[in-house]
Amino acid sequence: MDIQFVAQIDASADVVAFPVRKGEAGELGALLGAAAAQARFDGAAGAIAETAALDGDQAKRLLLVGIGEGSEQDLERGGAALTAKLQTSGATAVQVDFASTGASDADDILAFAMGARLRNWRLDTYRTRLADTAKPSLKTVTIASPHGDLSGRWAENEAIADGVALTQTLVAEPPNILYPETFVERCQHLADLGVEIEVLDERQMKALGMGALLGVAQGSTRPPRLLAMRWNGGNPGEAPVVFIGKGVTFDTGGISIKPAAGMDMMKWDMGGAGAVAGAIKAIAGRKAKANVVGVVGLVENMPDGNAMRPGDVVTTMSGQTVEVLNTDAEGRLVLCDAISWAQSAYNPKVIVDLATLTGAMVISLGHEYAGIFANDDTLATDLLAAGEVSNNKLWRFPLSPAYDKLIDSPIADMKNIGPREGGSITAAQFLKRFVGDGVAWAHLDIAGMAWADKDGPVWAKGATGYGVRLLDRYIATNHEG
Repeated sequence: MDIQFVAQIDASADVVAFPVRKGEAGELGALLGAAAAQARFDGAAGAIAETAALDGDQAKRLLLVGIGEGSEQDLERGGAALTAKLQTSGATAVQVDFASTGASDADDILAFAMGARLRNWRLDTYRTRLADTAKPSLKTVTIASPHGDLSGRWAENEAIADGVALTQTLVAEPPNILYPETFVERCQHLADLGVEIEVLDERQMKALGMGALLGVAQGSTRPPRLLAMRWNGGNPGEAPVVFIGKGVTFDTGGISIKPAAGMDMMKWDMGGAGAVAGAIKAIAGRKAKANVVGVVGLVENMPDGNAMRPGDVVTTMSGQTVEVLNTDAEGRLVLCDAISWAQSAYNPKVIVDLATLTGAMVISLGHEYAGIFANDDTLATDLLAAGEVSNNKLWRFPLSPAYDKLIDSPIADMKNIGPREGGSITAAQFLKRFVGDGVAWAHLDIAGMAWADKDGPVWAKGATGYGVRLLDRYIATNHEG
């Protein structure tokens, strides 16, 4: 979708949208006011009312788009609602009249445009019999702005939207198409943005002693990969912020196999890795003035005759040993080696890991928030604030030695699961054991947020792209001058 900015709408436009704040529908004039009244439209964020009018011999399609109280999130919701309404409507272009209202600043207009752009993502690659009436038709959104040409500022927003779209595509792809090797291939284009790419194969990881990550992968014919994506936009030599993502491209549960119902959805168990890749694309795309590295551990968890067994003991890259009691608690085994390698390779000042880690997190928070665990209060506060602004919300959970003892093993340094109670917390406690002294670390459990069973504020049912805007905002606010 192409977003354009002009001074005023084209009088010949046949599809025109009017943003309306909550409670201001009565100020629209006779025709639009009547349309609002008939539809019970009051300007609530995301609400749409529609009517038609004749201008000479030309029929015009007129839409009222609710932008609520005018907050950034309300405006994004309005833009997204407009795209959802018109995406497959047959309309190829729409003009949005912010110029005549005079009440919206440039940030409002950019937020509306961002919502429209984000909601346009969809994956039609495998649809060979899609009806013409179901195919996307909307190509251009032209926004009339009283603030002149906003294309320069829009370029930065568009880079972030591109990052979100990459994450959504990675998360939505089927597991026979997206597996560790092809995930790496999908990220190679980041080099065109100036990102340095490094890939470790199975042999290299074995030499480094990554017994936990390799243990998860050993039941699959798909070889594992560790992918590092480095953006050097800050001061030379300054320690980077490292984002680490769980990349289980398909999770059967291994020998501790999952129930058949719903297992197809385990293609999105690489949502953390997808978010990290998308965040690096966003950060590099807008040329962020910060040093940021994305590291993703990529495996497929399968139950063949060579698969890791419940009861096995693996040795991690850190030298610590883990008694594997459940092979479906595999994400933490992937992450712990990725965390150890990232500290060895980059000596980071901050680590943030993202993972669709525990079903217990979904029980705790549903699909409204991701959970955050942190060993540093400042980092936690900064991430919580970035979550609020980006609408990728977080809720903080505790860490405590009282929980830590629940994963002590009688025969190894630790076991990979604790009791049923506090399952998300004990998973975080496990990861904390691999974080070095003096490193600020946060763990984001995004199990309830990477995929949605219904439409959201700026996404359709399916992959949400959660995490990209959160990480980008965190960098922009806290690590750029």
